[in-house]
Amino acid sequence: MKTQRIMLALFLIYFVFAILLNSVGTVILQVINTYDVSKSGASVLEAFKDLPIAVVSFLVASFLPRIGYRNAMLAALALVTCACAAMPLAPSFLTTKLLFMCVGIAFALVKVSVYSTLGLVATDRRHHAGLMNTLEGVFMVGVLSAYWIFAHFIDSANPKSHGWLQVYWVLAGLCAATFALVLATPFDESTAALPEGRSRWDDFTAMLKLFFKPLICVFVITAFLYVLVEQSVGTWLPTFNNEILRLPAAMSVEVTSIFAACLALGRLSAGVVMRRVHWYPVMNACVIGMAAMVLLALPLTRDLAIGADVTWASAPLAVFLFPLIGLFMAPVYPGINSVMLSSLPKNQHSAMTGLLVIFSALGGTTGSFITGYV
Repeated sequence: MKTQRIMLALFLIYFVFAILLNSVGTVILQVINTYDVSKSGASVLEAFKDLPIAVVSFLVASFLPRIGYRNAMLAALALVTCACAAMPLAPSFLTTKLLFMCVGIAFALVKVSVYSTLGLVATDRRHHAGLMNTLEGVFMVGVLSAYWIFAHFIDSANPKSHGWLQVYWVLAGLCAATFALVLATPFDESTAALPEGRSRWDDFTAMLKLFFKPLICVFVITAFLYVLVEQSVGTWLPTFNNEILRLPAAMSVEVTSIFAACLALGRLSAGVVMRRVHWYPVMNACVIGMAAMVLLALPLTRDLAIGADVTWASAPLAVFLFPLIGLFMAPVYPGINSVMLSSLPKNQHSAMTGLLVIFSALGGTTGSFITGYV
């Protein structure tokens, strides 16, 4: 019962942050319309989200066990609750930048804490892989929910309307409820304790030394490249749907939910499959499938003529086909993370997660900038 309650808390935390983190694509579209921001200017929102994740992870991941995973989660949830409330109270592009900066700082604390706590709960490597994929599947359910929640508040007939900002009252309430659940949930973190007599500088250098182990270096770079691809697609797909496929703004966001739904379905399914099948053939099959889907889908998007009255029933095949790449992307990231974490002692999970978070954040920012400028 205690383990189930901890997993419920972890799932809800990841659900909340999925909505906040992956709203950046929708928010880019909205700030372009609402605040007359250029595309290259709006692309900095990804950096305001991802760079704090990288910096905070780099600075605190190695000694987070000394702070306490539960305490870090509570601090993160309190920060984003206040940031969400500020969005409708002080609407501006600057407030939007500050929101994503707070989300980035908070997620750095949350991801290291959640991944490390997962290692305390899992009983073996396959159990860890299954839980990791289920956790990331719940994350993608949050991403899927985000598209529909935001779309509900978007006024397609009035692009400059500030009505979409009201969604942040809903998100602030959800963050506050999650804070209450974590506060009421006991965590046993004794097995994650760092060695006695070691300084924080020793903790930090131990994390850096991990990176220089050849196999860990390869997996960390793989995580960087994966997130570069996923964020390139996820962040800019609403704008792609709106400006290339000429879909209405609200429908552009709604259609992007197909991508999130495929990621969610793929990860939840992989959570079952990877408890029975070795991770290596699964990863290779997924990467080949991703490449095949791009080569198949993108040519169909050329020279499309879609009317303003388009509906889900009348939209062409190209609108639905490209987001299906999410099915093949889904198991790669949690699979990489699980392989590395489950092969290390529990008191090194925080440092290893820090490396994964740093390079994931850098990959997300790099992918968004490349796609935005291209």
